[in-house]
Amino acid sequence: MPPDLRPAIVQDVGTGRVLMLAWMDHEAERLTRETGEAHFFSRSRGRLWRKGETSGNTLAVEELRDDCDGDALLLRVVPAGPACHTGSESCFAPWLWHRVCERARERPPGSYVASLLEAGPGACARKVGEEGLEAALAAASERDERVISELADLRFASYVLLAARGLDLGAVERELQERARPRSA
Repeated sequence: MPPDLRPAIVQDVGTGRVLMLAWMDHEAERLTRETGEAHFFSRSRGRLWRKGETSGNTLAVEELRDDCDGDALLLRVVPAGPACHTGSESCFAPWLWHRVCERARERPPGSYVASLLEAGPGACARKVGEEGLEAALAAASERDERVISELADLRFASYVLLAARGLDLGAVERELQERARPRSA
């Protein structure tokens, strides 16, 4: 591993959301500054790479900053597609969302997520309805453990529906943040 590697925190300039963490050496930083596209050093492959070179999901760099003591970088970017290799907007989404995205992309045989997705968005929406009803019924009459179990099923089904519709969990988070903003009179 090159001795001059520094962590590079990648942030969406429009939303402020942290998208990923990668590593940069001097050459990756030089290429990023020259081209305006994010380049990183892959520790696993031992080489430079341009974000999106295989996926097409590039990062246009609006700003590149050093931290106060020069041992880390902040890249403020405009992403062209998801930043995470799982297909999620951010590498910092919940683990379950990453798993659903992975299953949606790979469609492994025997995967419950893949079978739901193969049935289409309508079937996924019906599953959300079923799980929502079960959660409501459990809350009205059963033990807390059952409520937790049914809400876990509802969250899972909701994630699968988002994937079936080609939506990202980040869109739901943005909607909730927008709703939390004070409204002007």
